Amino acid sequence: MAPKDLGEDGKPIDLTNMPRNPYDMDDLKMAWRRFAHMAKDRGEKTIYNALIKRDPIQKGNDIYLLQLDNQVQMDTLRLALSDLLGYIRSELNNYAIDVKMEVTSNQENEVKFQTGKDRFAALARKNPNLHALKKTFNLDIEF
Repeated sequence: MAPKDLGEDGKPIDLTNMPRNPYDMDDLKMAWRRFAHMAKDRGEKTIYNALIKRDPIQKGNDIYLLQLDNQVQMDTLRLALSDLLGYIRSELNNYAIDVKMEVTSNQENEVKFQTGKDRFAALARKNPNLHALKKTFNLDIEF
């Protein structure tokens, strides 16, 4: 079956004869982020946060998976998916690109750091050499 999207008149558009120029993942990520920032400028913060939090995961040649945190993001992005696809497809001049969405079951334990000390402690757990740097250069982490 040929991929079909709905045009402005509500009728399906056949995408098989549309351009399919090559692109790399960096180009896709840049177009992805530009769209997210445009959504933020329009006041659509749910869309912005969902698109910025995780990069798309390539599942096939031109098929990408967007992992979302919850059903609210899924419902909001479902409404904006055609705009996202239209923007990315036109930016990359490749109309075979498709995005699938799923609510992820493994939520990342994202810690919101409150102070400089908290940030430093979290980074020092990942890289213990930071303690030596702090002591050697007499660094102050209070900010």
